[in-house]
Amino acid sequence: MGSRQGYDVVVDVDAEGDLGHTDLNDDLEFHNSTFDQTNSRAKVAPDNQSFLPPPSTSRGGQPSSSKRYLWSIAFYQQFFDVDTPQLLHRMRSTLLPRQNFLDTLDGQPDLYGPFWIATTVVVILFLTGTISAYLAEKGKGHFAYDFSLLSGAAGLIYGYTIFVPLGLWGVLKWFAGSEAAGLVECWALYGYGNLIWIPVALVSWSPLTALNYAFVGVGFALSAVFLFRNLYPVVSATDAKTSRVLLVVVIALHAGLAIAIKILFFAHGSPAAKGSKGGDLPDIIGDGTKGGSGDAARMLFGL
Repeated sequence: MGSRQGYDVVVDVDAEGDLGHTDLNDDLEFHNSTFDQTNSRAKVAPDNQSFLPPPSTSRGGQPSSSKRYLWSIAFYQQFFDVDTPQLLHRMRSTLLPRQNFLDTLDGQPDLYGPFWIATTVVVILFLTGTISAYLAEKGKGHFAYDFSLLSGAAGLIYGYTIFVPLGLWGVLKWFAGSEAAGLVECWALYGYGNLIWIPVALVSWSPLTALNYAFVGVGFALSAVFLFRNLYPVVSATDAKTSRVLLVVVIALHAGLAIAIKILFFAHGSPAAKGSKGGDLPDIIGDGTKGGSGDAARMLFGL
């Protein structure tokens, strides 16, 4: 009993159940404990198994990262891995900016939001541009839809959203090197910046030319401030002269986008809406002898 070795205690009670007169010498049996043995079967393994397969390890025992190739779906899947709360938060940060938008991305830029925002802008520009043309042509004969406006809107919005950030990223990569923003970040910045054109397109279909110019001007001002505010810290990584030139080019290209939207889709009284004779608004499609917003779109995009 004086030994420090542990025991398993088994109590045997007599048949009469007389617990008050239990003989300790006869009714108690002591056995050696097996608690100190490392290979005891009584130990239960902790339940820490996961539903996911364990990460693959390299020869050195360290977990190896899976490679994503350019031609694999997994490579593009990472750019569309965004949930609804994140998407709504980024859209709110675009319209009501409280911090740098690149900080809002938190190192995880996506292309899901930019793609659907650009697609929505294309569809709404076509619909409201058609309504605007219909109101201008109302009472002047049969109205024919101009589906070249749809392809023109797609070429304008997709082209601007894809190639302008691509060129900007290339210039920044050349002058700023590793301090430049990533290509996907530039695409995300310009893609979410197109969000302002959705409400602008929804209210710019009226026949009031001055009002349409005002709406487009407000959209240009808000989106230009958004781009300037978020690109200035990135462009500042270059020298002073290069940064000024880049900012001027960015604002000039954005102004070109706003002017193209106004002229091609809401062209009441604009130069693209004037025919070859006088200042009357011509037929949108016609027989090819009259100009108009549809002909302007075909001339601009080679349609």
